Amino acid sequence: MYWNQHCECMPQEQLAAVQLERLKNIVERVYHDVPFYRSKFQEIGLEPAEINTLDDLTKLPFTTKQDLRDNYPFRMFATSLSDIVRVHASSGTTGKPTVVGYTRSDLNNWSELMARSLTCGGTIKNSVIQIAYGYGLFTGGFGFHYGAERIGSTVIPISGGNTRRQLMIMKDFGTTVLACTPSYAIHLAETWENLGIERSELKLQHGIFGAEPWSEEMRQEIEKRLGISAVDIYGLSEVIGPGVACECQAKNGLHIFEDHFIPEIIDPVTGESLPYGEEGELVITTLTKEALPILRYRTRDISILTKEPCACGRTHVRMHKVMGRTDDMLVIRGVNVFPSQVESVILEIGGTEPHYLLIVDRKGSMDELEVQVEVSPEMFSDQVRGLEDLERKIRHRLQSLLGISAKVKLVEPHSLPRSEGKIQRVIDRRKI
Repeated sequence: MYWNQHCECMPQEQLAAVQLERLKNIVERVYHDVPFYRSKFQEIGLEPAEINTLDDLTKLPFTTKQDLRDNYPFRMFATSLSDIVRVHASSGTTGKPTVVGYTRSDLNNWSELMARSLTCGGTIKNSVIQIAYGYGLFTGGFGFHYGAERIGSTVIPISGGNTRRQLMIMKDFGTTVLACTPSYAIHLAETWENLGIERSELKLQHGIFGAEPWSEEMRQEIEKRLGISAVDIYGLSEVIGPGVACECQAKNGLHIFEDHFIPEIIDPVTGESLPYGEEGELVITTLTKEALPILRYRTRDISILTKEPCACGRTHVRMHKVMGRTDDMLVIRGVNVFPSQVESVILEIGGTEPHYLLIVDRKGSMDELEVQVEVSPEMFSDQVRGLEDLERKIRHRLQSLLGISAKVKLVEPHSLPRSEGKIQRVIDRRKI
């Protein structure tokens, strides 16, 4: 049930003492070893000695992805390059990549955190885990790999892509745990259905999915079509990679491993801290990173934190499944719209596949939203009236949920793009 019961079930009072000691140490280190942070402290007139309680966390400056890019490649590191044994980086699709360094101790902690996460997701020593996340500068594949090896599981480091080969290996090697993005999990299920593979030919039991927001309805779809228990995992390369938080089998929020991270929720506009139970932007401070300690990192992910006890017995705070991102959030006619809201609607209504595309355009001064949705093969072969009814249901439900009208276009099966990694759900054609 647990990988490290002592740490995962630590009493709150003891956990807070560990956090404070580590926070004070990190603050001292970044002030003395990272010029960027020393300058930030001096700008606001803050001395490390002023951090005496966990409540003092709010005195510390925020860190953003732009700060990491501005200090590209290594100026955010708190150790010399001779102590760096691994470098990862983000894809850099919107500018210079964010570079992450790891000392040997960092890699050891990362393996520990991933072992905890994988255990939450049902991985045990006898598991055969197929890792279909990408290997390379992206942190996904390696994080899962070393966590699974720490547990002692049999690892299939297949990486992403080549779906038919993935399925052949899954069948022939007896894969019991699948790790990939949720959209790729659906694509795998769709492909094996088309190939006529019987579910009884596979030994899959668990799936650990992340790297993109996904709804509760998507979970139900994955569990039904793959015949597994599916949990959500959360992480980001700037903080450590996957392994910051993971759902347990209670599936009631992701446990954030608070002996290594302090989470906060803030108002994304004002930056003010919000109490438990309120929705806002997730902010994370690392407590044990040596190479790249980071203070109050603005993740841009929208979530909610709760301290309510979990049935599993873990005491660490839980975060709600990511509901969207502040920078992926669409503002249409003054209304905030997240792709995951649309996903919930189309999967809830049924008659569709979990593949959709949001196209936003501006005609004159008016924003327009078109939602393209793949219908199921059964529905596509149905009478025209059935398709019209489905389109109307989706349109009305979106209007009710979002508060704005959207054009719904039903498209034939397999006509929308697929992805072996993170899927693009939005095309914004507006010139804003």
